[in-house]
This record gives sequence, C-alpha cells and structure tokens, in this order.
Amino acid sequence: MAPQRVASIDVGTNAIRFLAAEFEDGARYRPIEETRLALRMGHSVFNGEGIDPAMAEAAAQGLSQFSRRMKELDVARYRAVATSAVRDSPNRRSFLRRVRTVAGLRLEIISGSEEIRLVHAAVRRRLSMGPDPWVLVELGGGSVEVALANESRVLWCETHPMGAVRLLELFARSAKEPRGFARLVEEYVATIRLPPRLTESTATGFIATGGNIEALVRVKSGGEPGEVPARLSRDDLHQIARTLSRMSVEERMLAYQLRPDRADVIVPAAIVYEHLAAMVGADGIYVPGGGIREGIVFELMERLAARRESRERNAVDDAATLGRKYSFDEVHARHVARLASRLFDQLRVLHGLGARERRLLAAAAVLHDVGDFVSFKGHHKHSLYLISRSELPGFTPTEMYVIGNIARYHRKGSPSILHPDYALLSPVDREKVRTLAALLRVADALDKEHRQKITDLRVTVSADSVRIEADGADEVLLEQWALRKKDDMFRDVFGRDVVLATAGGAHG
Repeated sequence: MAPQRVASIDVGTNAIRFLAAEFEDGARYRPIEETRLALRMGHSVFNGEGIDPAMAEAAAQGLSQFSRRMKELDVARYRAVATSAVRDSPNRRSFLRRVRTVAGLRLEIISGSEEIRLVHAAVRRRLSMGPDPWVLVELGGGSVEVALANESRVLWCETHPMGAVRLLELFARSAKEPRGFARLVEEYVATIRLPPRLTESTATGFIATGGNIEALVRVKSGGEPGEVPARLSRDDLHQIARTLSRMSVEERMLAYQLRPDRADVIVPAAIVYEHLAAMVGADGIYVPGGGIREGIVFELMERLAARRESRERNAVDDAATLGRKYSFDEVHARHVARLASRLFDQLRVLHGLGARERRLLAAAAVLHDVGDFVSFKGHHKHSLYLISRSELPGFTPTEMYVIGNIARYHRKGSPSILHPDYALLSPVDREKVRTLAALLRVADALDKEHRQKITDLRVTVSADSVRIEADGADEVLLEQWALRKKDDMFRDVFGRDVVLATAGGAHG
C-alpha cells in the first residue's frame, strides 16, 4: 500500500495554487504535483465589483482539473480554501455554488486569522521558533496578516486590507509612473498602526511568507531561483524596493525572470514588508518558505496520522488483551511492538508498505511470544497456532493468519513454501510475512534481555547496509550478539547488512 496522499488548494487573490503530497514521515513531505493558475481573482473585486463572470468560470474549470487530478493521484483528503478576494466579493456565494457544480469541490472561505494560523503550521516546521514570540507577516494579494507567534501557537493576529494586488488596483492610474506610484503606496502603508505590544516587543525575529517575499529573495540573487530558508536585511529590502520602483514591469520581468503577475505587484509588496520591519525595529527578515498550502498539507496529514495511530493503538491494546489470556510478558511485547513500528517507519523507502501492514506488524509483535504458554520449546510455532485460531477486532481471518505467520518467524527458520501454514497464504501475503517478520526479528533482538534498555532508535540506510543507532543504552553487546544470530532474513529481504550501534557510535 502506498503512503497516504493529501492535497491543498488555495484560491488566492493573484492565483490559484494546488499542492498534492505524500509524507515521508511526520515532519517531511514529498510534493507529487504542484500547479499554479495565474488568475487574478481580485482585479474586479478591488475595483468595487464582484468576481468577474469570465474569471469565475475560468476558476471553476481550473478547480475541476484539480479535482480530477486528486482522483487520479488517489488523494485521501483535501482542503480547498479561498482568501481575501473571494471573502470580499459580493457575489461570493454564487461563485462557491458554481465551483461545487463544476468541480465537485467544497471551497471554504477563511478569515485572515485562519490564514495566519495555517501559515504558522507550515513555518514552525521549517524554522525552530522556540517559546519566545516572533513577528510573523503573511502578505497576500488582498490583505496582510501581522501576528505574534511562537513554536506552539499564534499569540495575536490582525488583518489589514493592504495586499499587493489591492494596492496596485487602488493606485492603478499612477502605476505607469513607477516613482510616483511607489510614493503613493509608501504614504498609504504608513497609515498602518500596530499595537504597542508588537512595536515595543522584544520579538526573537521577523518572519515573512508568501510568493512576493520569495520573489524578493530571487531579485536579491540577481534573478536566480532564491534559496529558502533565506534572510533579507532591511538594507537589502530598501535597496531592492528603490531599484524596482525605478523600473517598468517589463524591465523587472527581463532583469529578474519574474512572471508578469509578480512583476507588477512586487514593488507594493516590498514597501509593505520594509515598512512593517521598520515599525517593529527588525534588522532583517527571515524567509523560511511555505505558506497556506503547506500548512494545510501538514494539518491534513496530522489528522490522518492521528486516525492511524488511534487504529494502531486499538490493535495493540486488543492484541495485549488476547496476550493476557496466555500470561505473556506484556511490557516486553509492547516494547518490541514500538521498536518494530519505528523500524517500519524509517525503512519505508525499502519496503514500500502502508498503514495496514504496519498494524499487522504491531499485532504480531505484541503476540510473538504467546506460544510460551504451551511450551518454550518451539514456542514460535505455538504462537502461530494460537494467533491464527483467535480473533482480533479490525482484522479478518486471513489477516489473523498473516499475523500468526509473522509471529512464527520471529525466530528460527525463515519462511519456506515447504511450511504448510506459510504455503496456504497468497503470494502477496507471503511477501508481507517475509518483510514484516524480518523487521520483527530485529526488534525482538533489540530487547533480548526483556529490560527495555534501548528506548528509541534511528536508522540510516546506505547502499549495502542499514545502521541502527540505539538510544538509552551505554552498551549493547548482548543485543548485537542476538542481532547477528537473527539478521539472515533481514539480509535476504532487504539485500543489506544490519548494524547496531549505540548513540556513541560503537558498531556491532
């Protein structure tokens, strides 16, 4: 089973953005598709009209394409949000109905405070914020959100209707004369008033997000794709703003490889950022990358992970209930299950299995020693017998047979078609048993003494080996010996030697 995929859609003022991703672990994701539709939804809205009908239809058709792609990519969950332009449009309800009809999507209008909350969800994973407050600024096409936030939450937030597109539309008549336009924007932005708690705060730093600040990083690098995370000093920003304000839109596009719909709004954006940085006394601006789309993706995956963890917790608890019938060592069993799950997660790049298989492994790990109730000699075979003839909520009879076989191979011989209980499985299930039993053998070896010496582990995969670094134990000689006795199946399945070391680096 492939890792679960999620998607986010951000219907912004200047463009519609789509991101589909799958997670490598709880903190990193792999983008599988990113698309940007250059539709300036705010053009007519900020001129006092609603969303232009032709623009609304183009947006609905574009969202319909995203809807189809989500089905093709097997996306498990999505969230589609609309920000300032749709929020301020008098015909927003008819637009939402059209999107539902054409694209089959539920488009949600969010507030400025929800925008900054989603931005924070992305930023805190890219930048170590700590407990002290940072100034966090998200500048979009229609509004600018200014907040105080730390690692855990947004402490305060305020929205101002001064987005880059809105400012461009407001002073459109002066936009053809760059210097005059810049002066008008500066005067207008100067009307922003921030509360004393922000201007007088001893904030850790100033964080800026959005496409405009990333484009300003590109300008600083001379038109080359700017690396993020990045930092712009206030002097950098001042010089960039002055340089760009003396250039036409066409000149900016040519000099810095900017898109037309970025080249025209980048000057008001630079002015807003510079003014806010000056107001709070920041010497520089941190640009971590990420924004609303990334925040949505992280939150969707957290919900899926919580649901998965709940199901797996239930599977472990139900398996433990069964294990108590056979007077098993519950502390050892649960610890082996946790170590096996950690191995499973960190070796996903090698085995490619999913959440269902993770639960099979967890249940088998909890129950691997229940055969001791019958006899220690040959207890792995007794475990297979007891498990395969038992029931656990959430597992089919076939899956109970798979769980029993995984437990059966936690020691002694490797799976063989000559073993009747293994031969009864389908080819797909046999391969699952081989892979998961190989992980279970390693996890069981790591708690050889049933003392839970190894509290956690980190895995590094190379071309010819898998290195396990163990936390919590000063020496792991007995575990290294146990691993050497049981690593043959791991080598057969994954084509790599497995090596155990302590956090200090001693190899097995």
